[in-house]
Amino acid sequence: MQGASSLAPCSTLCYALCMSKPNFDNVMNALRTVMDPDLQKDLVSLNMIRDLKVSDDGKVSLRVVLTTPACPLKEKIKSDVIAAVTSVSGVTGTEITMDAEVRKAGMGSGAVSKEVGIPGVTHIIAVSSGKGGVGKSTVSVNLATSLALEGARVGLLDADIYGPNIPTMMGVTENPKLFMDPEKGEMFVPPTSHGVKVMSMGFLIQGDQPVIWRGPMLHNILSQFCTKVQWGDLDYLILDLPPGTGDVQLSIAQMLPLTGALIVTTPQEIALQDVRKAINMWDKVKVPIIGVVENMSHFTGDDGKKYYIFGQGGGDLLAKKFNTKVLAMNPLVPEVREGGDAGKPIVVKNPESESAKILRDLAKKVAQEVAILDSKQNAAKGLEIGQF
Repeated sequence: MQGASSLAPCSTLCYALCMSKPNFDNVMNALRTVMDPDLQKDLVSLNMIRDLKVSDDGKVSLRVVLTTPACPLKEKIKSDVIAAVTSVSGVTGTEITMDAEVRKAGMGSGAVSKEVGIPGVTHIIAVSSGKGGVGKSTVSVNLATSLALEGARVGLLDADIYGPNIPTMMGVTENPKLFMDPEKGEMFVPPTSHGVKVMSMGFLIQGDQPVIWRGPMLHNILSQFCTKVQWGDLDYLILDLPPGTGDVQLSIAQMLPLTGALIVTTPQEIALQDVRKAINMWDKVKVPIIGVVENMSHFTGDDGKKYYIFGQGGGDLLAKKFNTKVLAMNPLVPEVREGGDAGKPIVVKNPESESAKILRDLAKKVAQEVAILDSKQNAAKGLEIGQF
């Protein structure tokens, strides 16, 4: 039997061409070298490589399915995939489609662990602060809207029963509709604004009428917002919480498998005192902290100088104390307030402004931290992402 070296010239050429053709296995092996920078695993084991096809002429096509459409490292991952595929001998071209699939971890966190939360809702994120007036609602509306702009399916629940401002800030012009579900009875269909489904106590009260309720009534309405609202399929449900560490926060932690809490503060010590209490409360009910947002970090005067009206460095001190990250430092800008009053979040009203870019970046970082939290929770349970 003759070896390849004794083949006729034509046969040798054919043999070489056949050996240089890429195939499914060697392309997939090359992709095993591409790591997700956040999850520290390769894309193949994370089940992020889908629909891989290798044609006879050496062209390779595939989908990369990220854990969130708001992934801030999307372009880096794409370039790493292209580099890995083109390193395979015989590849003549690539067609890479970037996709996303927000994946649910096992049981969520919370004072009472639950197998399921709100049907169809993947991640529930609480926007929280022990202090009032620090801009939780501003962060909530811009976070929800930014995630929707990235292509995610998003809902926004105004859990501030006594002071529901979300309908105004989101510019919602219609009330929820009602329909009769054969199993659940009467259900609300939340209106949509800026691509976000919105539900609030503000829809259920007239004008400036106050809500004068004790704890059990608060718990009841929050339960209805979770079980009597047709949220549909959502990647993220953002909860805008009231200040404090009272009935609403405890009810939410008991009723829902929260993915985590995003903490909002301003730099001064008076705010930090209350925020520290809030973080300790979330720790007691076993809800992880996603990160810290420092609002009103500074004001830039007409002279171009930055003025630290509320002090400086509070968010960093908070992050260091509780071993988390400052995900955004938002300046004090009148345009942000104007957008909230007009029902047009700054990320929609003026997307090219500095504040809008900071808030769009915040949404990507929140999605990134949520994916990391999921990975850690699943690792603790012995699950692989590809098993979901």
